[in-house]
Amino acid sequence: MTKADIVNRVATATGVTKLETEILVDGFFKTMADALANGDHIEIRGFGTFRTKKRNARMARNPRTGESVALDEHFVPTFKPSRELRQLIDERQKRTTTVGNQPTTSPRTSK
Repeated sequence: MTKADIVNRVATATGVTKLETEILVDGFFKTMADALANGDHIEIRGFGTFRTKKRNARMARNPRTGESVALDEHFVPTFKPSRELRQLIDERQKRTTTVGNQPTTSPRTSK
């Protein structure tokens, strides 16, 4: 799902124009990005928590050449889904991947 898909779904569900919805969605994402960049965490009840996590400096290896590469300390965003979101996803995925009593493979997991 892309940002445009989100805008379309929200606009359809609320009756707000796509232009106004896009402004709101952009503002929401910008607010979240700014908060995370400032070191704040974002907790959305029933959805999950966004935080930043410090990754220490370390030595890594270039898999193609085998050369050692020094990686600096850096911060990465993380997301922990709420129990409710995990349950919703689990229930829906089980429902969509089971036909009758025969499990089916998801297009993402089949190779």
